[in-house]
Amino acid sequence: MKDRIARPRGVPPSVTALLRALRYLSLRGIAIFLTVLCGIYAAIWVTNLGGYADAQKIWEIEFAVGMTPIQASSNEERQAIAAQMVESMIEAHDLNRPFWQRSFGYFRDAFTFSLGRTGMTSPSGSSDAIDVITERLPPTLLIFGTANVITFFGSLIIALFLARRFGSLIDRLATLLVPLLSAPPWFHGIVLIVVFASILRILPFGNIVDARVSASTFGYVLSILKHMILPVSACVLGTLPMAVYANRALFLTHAGDSHVELARAKGLSVHRLQKRYILRPVLPPVITSFALVAIGSWQAIILTEIVFSWPGLGALLIDAITHDEVAVVVGAVTLFAYLLGFTVLFLDLIYVLVDPRIALGGGRNR
Repeated sequence: MKDRIARPRGVPPSVTALLRALRYLSLRGIAIFLTVLCGIYAAIWVTNLGGYADAQKIWEIEFAVGMTPIQASSNEERQAIAAQMVESMIEAHDLNRPFWQRSFGYFRDAFTFSLGRTGMTSPSGSSDAIDVITERLPPTLLIFGTANVITFFGSLIIALFLARRFGSLIDRLATLLVPLLSAPPWFHGIVLIVVFASILRILPFGNIVDARVSASTFGYVLSILKHMILPVSACVLGTLPMAVYANRALFLTHAGDSHVELARAKGLSVHRLQKRYILRPVLPPVITSFALVAIGSWQAIILTEIVFSWPGLGALLIDAITHDEVAVVVGAVTLFAYLLGFTVLFLDLIYVLVDPRIALGGGRNR
């Protein structure tokens, strides 16, 4: 029959489904990988600022040569030696070729994280650009991961609770408060700092640990957890309201389907009805909504880290831009691109696990 999936004889349906799922994920992985490469190459051109970065490097070379004492019998000879030194250093830094030719080498270095040394130092004291970047990654993932896990499961629980009480006072109140709470995380962060750190003085203003932290492992972990409360709360408050609003709308829309009405008429419990007949079929669009929230939170995490003086990638990126550390800027942007690509690919994997029809061709005629 035309509506059945063609497969070789003797191959079990489960194997065919697995192969189709792997093919789908492979194609999605290739597409995401190519997108990340385009983003990295675009970042190479943006960080050059239309030739400004090259002009800045040449000026620094000329300034360094100008401050170097040169022994010469006349001023003309001194200028000739200085000009030769400048030319040699420009050639050594590969600045004598057009940028579009050098951009491919920069792209290769960024792709492989061969970023060289930088004027910044990592928490461990290393001046390698890759060490400076990677040592700032765990604090960002700690905030980002924790906040998004709370947002995902919290939005499902609250949205189901509100959908079950559609039209009630608490449902109308929650719907009214969503636009009021839909502010970026950094704004919520400022409010939380004023209330809980400045007025109530029960939580720290920022940073990742106390200035005088206990030498024990338990004390160190406890200090980190205490400092995480405000930034994680700010990220959750900045993303949870819209996620709840979107999931509630999906649940209410799906609750009117005929098979749900039939299950309700059979006398199924509310808990089983929501879990089996509403939540499970709606999971793919719920994950899509969460994917958009997660991607947006990657952008918001930069300013949030600045507000809380959190030593993560966002704060490092702003610091590197301020001090013209191009290698660190390119490396941080590249790492953000990789993290974003892995996030999207992970969500695609969740799609396949939740709804295998996506990997089998969606709504196409088979």
